Formats: sequence, C-alpha cells, structure tokens
Amino acid sequence: MTTELNHGKADMGSGAQLSRAEQLAEVSVFLFLVVPSLLLSFFAIKQGGLSFVFVALSTILRDLALVGLIVFFAWRNGEPLERIGWTFKNGWNNFALGIVLFAPFFFGIGLIESILLAMGFSAPSTPLPSFLSPNGAAEFLLAIVLVLVVAVAEETIFRGYLVLRFKAVTGSSAAAVLLSAVIFSLGHGYEGSVGVITVGVMGLVLALIYLRRQSLVAPVVIHFLQDFLGIVLLPLLRIK
Repeated sequence: MTTELNHGKADMGSGAQLSRAEQLAEVSVFLFLVVPSLLLSFFAIKQGGLSFVFVALSTILRDLALVGLIVFFAWRNGEPLERIGWTFKNGWNNFALGIVLFAPFFFGIGLIESILLAMGFSAPSTPLPSFLSPNGAAEFLLAIVLVLVVAVAEETIFRGYLVLRFKAVTGSSAAAVLLSAVIFSLGHGYEGSVGVITVGVMGLVLALIYLRRQSLVAPVVIHFLQDFLGIVLLPLLRIK
C-alpha cells in the first residue's frame, strides 16, 4: 500500500514554506471546526425535528465555508490549488475514469456492507432520519445541488487538503490516507458501525485514486454518483 501511495508527486507532502509545526497548527484548527459537527451524526437518528431543506442548506453553506477556508489557507501559504487536487490536466480522462470505476466501486462497497452485516456489525434499527429524504420537485432540485456541492467540497476537504497536511505532519502517505478516511467516516454515525466502516473504506479507495491520478476529478465523479443514487435517484423511484 505504501509503495502505491508513493506514486504521488513528491511535492504533495510538504507545504510551501511551512514548517511541520505550522502545518500541524493549521490542520488542528481546521479539525476543531470539522470533527465536532461530524460526531453529531451519531446522535442524528434520535432527533426528528429537522427538515430536508434545513439540513441541505446548512450542509451546503458549511461545506462551502470550509472549502473557502482551505482556499484561504492555500492563498496565505502561497500554495497553488493544484496541491489540493484542483487541476484539470487530463480532466476528461479522469472524468471518464470516474464513471468507469463507479460500478465496481458501488458493488464493492455493497459487498463489504453485506459481509459486515452478516458478521453482526450494527445497522440502524430504526428508519433513517426523514431529513435525509427529499420530497417534492423543489426538494429534489435542492438535493441535486446538495450532492454536487458535497462531492466537490468533501473531496477537497478529505482527500485534497487533509491528505496533503497529514502527509506533511506524519511523513507517511499511508498514515495520511488512513487518518483522512477515519475522519471522513465520522459523519456517518447514524448508519451504525456498518455505515461508518464502509464509508471509511470508501475514503481509502477515493484517496488512492486521488493520489494515483493527482487530481480530484475522478473521486468527485464517483462521490457524486454514489450520493446521487442514494439521495436523489432511489427516493425518486420509490415515489414513482
């Protein structure tokens, strides 16, 4: 695994003119903003007073704010945005790769989920919160905007930014990928241990694709299709 990860460009591991201590301080502040809200997902199943519109809009605004903070960090540090994966070199090839990889990604994650359930790992005993399901044309349009923003923002946060900073702080690509995947999985506590583990595996796979391709395009496409299927398409088919 470590050998595969090291195929990434050497300059991904260190910030522009930043010491390891400075990068640790920066990413610690960022994690302080992100992790508490992710941990709330473990309690989301117990409360039902939220609407889909409220959660969608708050998620969109939060993710855009976090991406804005990352862009500010990059600007302040004199780092090109290519360092966090915002590059469209070979963009169409990476876009096509994301589409091609989605099917094995989707079925592989489904297989892992089935194995975990068979092994006795926990899944929610009650229906998922209603705020995860859109209703009506306006909410479905909002859901499409939501999954697009989330795909771009979360890949920027968890793959582009955190992998970059964790690699600089730990000196290890493998450690950076594992740490970012663990943090990525925390936002899915409402899905039980099965959901947390499968989302963590998704984070690992997406990070490997990102490091291999040196671009967030393919991970964003896969992430978008995964969320579009679960948040938009399947609920829409159930209504029909």
